[in-house]
Amino acid sequence: MVTRMESVELRLKADDYRTLVFSGHAVQRMFERGVTERDVRGVIATGEVIASCPDDRPYPTGLLLGFRAAGPLHVVIALDRDAGACHVVTV
Repeated sequence: MVTRMESVELRLKADDYRTLVFSGHAVQRMFERGVTERDVRGVIATGEVIASCPDDRPYPTGLLLGFRAAGPLHVVIALDRDAGACHVVTV
């Protein structure tokens, strides 16, 4: 269970990152599922954090749930504090 504080912290951190980096796996899944970059950005901006793993390595990760016209969309992100990058791991 994700606490409200963890959810707020992950959301704020994801919104503050300068760079959004898509993994090869994420791009492949986006293509297969007809998911756009705009869809992913929307989930990061407004989705609900349903799991948070602050101790994951090499970066803390979170599972987000959002919705688009085609239905629900899950996005896994990893936050690289040093580089100021939010990595999209998979969708």
